[in-house]
Amino acid sequence: MTPKQQDLFERIALYCDQFTNTNFIPVLFVLGFYVTLAFNRWWGQYTSFPLPDNLMMVVSGNVHGADERGRLLRRTLMRYANLSSVLILRSISTRVLKRFPTLEHIVEAGFMTTQELKKFESLHSDFNKYWMPLTWFSNLASRAREEGRVRDDISLRLLMDELNNYRAKCSLLFHYDWISIPLVYTQVVTIAVYSFFAFCVIGRQFLNPEKGYSGHKLDMYVPVFTLMQFFFYTGWLKVGELIINPFGEDDDDFETNQLIDRNIQVSMLAVDDMYQNLAPIVKDKHWSQRHFSVPYTQSTAAETLRPVFKGSTFDMRMSAEDLEIHQPTDVSVNKQYLPLQSSIADGFDGLLQKSKGILHRGSLPQLIDIMTLPDEDDEANVADKDATNHKEQVQTVVSAAL
Repeated sequence: MTPKQQDLFERIALYCDQFTNTNFIPVLFVLGFYVTLAFNRWWGQYTSFPLPDNLMMVVSGNVHGADERGRLLRRTLMRYANLSSVLILRSISTRVLKRFPTLEHIVEAGFMTTQELKKFESLHSDFNKYWMPLTWFSNLASRAREEGRVRDDISLRLLMDELNNYRAKCSLLFHYDWISIPLVYTQVVTIAVYSFFAFCVIGRQFLNPEKGYSGHKLDMYVPVFTLMQFFFYTGWLKVGELIINPFGEDDDDFETNQLIDRNIQVSMLAVDDMYQNLAPIVKDKHWSQRHFSVPYTQSTAAETLRPVFKGSTFDMRMSAEDLEIHQPTDVSVNKQYLPLQSSIADGFDGLLQKSKGILHRGSLPQLIDIMTLPDEDDEANVADKDATNHKEQVQTVVSAAL
């Protein structure tokens, strides 16, 4: 460049460099808020997976019958629940849709029978019908109650409550897929990040140190900190873009097909093979021991030496004024403090104040406030008795502590 061109370039670089300040382009604020929003959405989608664990426990414990009819009811109920999750995941996950491209594939997999498929297709609706198997679940549970397989209305209510919780999660997944983060916000964040580094490319160029520009006294051939800033900001942006929709086919997306396999397997095991399948009830190992301790391994034995935490205020020391109980001025009472004896191992490290009869120990004493309402004629006798009892109590406590 000619000297005139160099001077013009340096002026442009200085002008662009002032826009790399976050006061002009709030990259941290915009990008941080975007990633936080995307992460909360991602975690909400993960916690909204319709897992059948609670439902299968309720079905196994409340739909009775060891015969073929009882087994058929339990397995059919859980099959309906898993069918509903397959239908909702099929409508939001690319992996599940490729696994079950048509409803016939779902029938072939055993989640639905041919007759159920006909009923499913006979009901016309313009909306997603993932809720139909859950309606079948509700009707079948009511029939099981009529047959006596569900023994009372409380058990039926428990089944319905768990079914509604399961349905709510299916519905929440559907709405997460339906209502996404506004596209304009993603565009704003992307434009902010890339425009920021576009200004950095020009504004953080090498300038002649002999001209005395502020911040350009040293020639850094490789812009190390700008490169680090680029890696952090761009990586942060890519993380936010990646977790917006975790139901794709990327390596970091949810393994929805494995989730389907796991759900159908454990639900059938819980309501079929494990129904009334109990081990013999025997006395436990510590049956004859009133006080026992659970053993530790050699690597964890040091944990037994740690003191047991009983609360942050358990060993707090308090003064005599803090222990005094305040009574209304219009009530005439005689107050007497009786510190309860603690374990001898706790030590006697307090201060005995005979003037008020308070034993100040390392732990917080428990006080018993004995209130009496004496007559005016017996005030002198009561005062003498209080002094005598006070002295005897102090002597008793001191002897016990020693």
